Amino acid sequence: MKRTIMSLIGAAAALGAVTGVAAVAAPDGQRAAPAEGASRRPVERSALLCPPPTSSEVGDTTYTAFTPEGTGGKAGSPGTAGLLPAPSGKQPDGKGAPGDKGMEGAGQGQQGAQAGADPVAPLKKPGTPVTATTDRADAPALAGTADGALAPGWTVQQTTSVAAGNGRGLLGLSCAAPDTDFWFPGVSTAKDRQDYVHLTNPDDTPAVVDLDLRGKDGRLKAASGENMTVPPHSTVPVLLSTLTGTPAPDAALHVVAREGRVGASVQAADAKLGGDWLPAAADPASGAVLPGIPADATGVHLVAVAPGKEDADLKVQLATPNGLITPAGLETLHVKSGMTTSADLQDLTKGEPGSLVLTPAGSSKAPVAVALRVTRGKGDKQEMAFIPATGPVAERATVADNRDKGSTLSLVAPEKGKDAKVTVTASAGSGGGTPVSKTYTVKGGSTLAVEPPRPQGLKGSYALTVTPAAGSGPVHAARTLALPQGALPAFTVQTLPDDRGTVVVPTAGEDLGLLLK
Repeated sequence: MKRTIMSLIGAAAALGAVTGVAAVAAPDGQRAAPAEGASRRPVERSALLCPPPTSSEVGDTTYTAFTPEGTGGKAGSPGTAGLLPAPSGKQPDGKGAPGDKGMEGAGQGQQGAQAGADPVAPLKKPGTPVTATTDRADAPALAGTADGALAPGWTVQQTTSVAAGNGRGLLGLSCAAPDTDFWFPGVSTAKDRQDYVHLTNPDDTPAVVDLDLRGKDGRLKAASGENMTVPPHSTVPVLLSTLTGTPAPDAALHVVAREGRVGASVQAADAKLGGDWLPAAADPASGAVLPGIPADATGVHLVAVAPGKEDADLKVQLATPNGLITPAGLETLHVKSGMTTSADLQDLTKGEPGSLVLTPAGSSKAPVAVALRVTRGKGDKQEMAFIPATGPVAERATVADNRDKGSTLSLVAPEKGKDAKVTVTASAGSGGGTPVSKTYTVKGGSTLAVEPPRPQGLKGSYALTVTPAAGSGPVHAARTLALPQGALPAFTVQTLPDDRGTVVVPTAGEDLGLLLK
């Protein structure tokens, strides 16, 4: 109910010029069927939040903003889209946190967001990415909106390269919309990890947030974590290990905004495996799809949590290029109610790209939230990335910041016998180039990993847009960006949920209750 209510509120704000009530897609891409007489319209306002990229003195960050062509927008409104710095608030211990200064193209200072700072990566038109860069260790969180023709499918990618130190490697994140409920399976409070959850409040009133940690034996005893205040237009980082005295290497974090709304992302730094962002997993459900395990993965580690009152039993399958197989020794996974469970799948893919598909076993219907930690490399040259469960691409999905080399697009059709057909469009480059498109068919029950199309005459970076064909079977997608740092196989993986660029607008006078059923 929470997500339905929030969706309706957001849709009403975005479609103020449209008569009637609008219902938008859930963040995992699952859409309610439009009522008879209803129509699908482009959203007119979108919001995104980007956490502070890094505190490293040897980190370089690129922001890439993009809106796909072809969705339209409010008639006669070219629109605006940009991000502004959000000042840092206080940590629970009362100490100030870094992040009060801007970057190239943005204003500086604690009041940057309120004092008319220049926006970061402002878009001029759909179809062409815009980039901004910073090498500051105190770069702030960013919060922004897009409206008019730039709102439908507005996407911002934050990519950071850290050359050395704890958390070195490539960190990537698709900036997310504010919400009230997030699950992060795969967090850790162990001694060799430093996991920070970054909470950003985009609104004019304070947000009140609860942080709940779960482990293999249930809730972790917390010294703090309830009734945390996130001031208006600010960001607060919280080190998870300060919330509990119990080291838990395979934990799950539940973030709930009891007042207001926030953006939430976890930055994980491992002493041996480097660092990356752990985005929120798809809403808990009875099954899960985790696309985009690289062919050369040397380690795959699964963490699942069952947040409900019943245990969950899951059938475990790997969608390979040739079909679904059952990993040896892990036919099923049992997750106890309120607890986490983990499984070390090692080099699961055996040199072939794949995606993990979890479906209910037997009569199990209990919801789970799931994520993978994926490792490439060996010895002291290992690098990790995270793949959270993600919903199917319903209408369209987009990922920005693809380079001339290093991008791999993974498409998985998880249901045997239901092939997926998609069109992948490479946008113009941020510095020039002509868009190109290519159509792929993914056999039901398999994963297709491809080097995506590139714009003709590419200059700079570009965006990829995935659009399923009418009547296509369900398809989930992820993009791997590999930018090696010498012998270190630095990489990051971003899943591609539906971009929620359109909403369903019912006929005038339609009963709101019908949309909630």
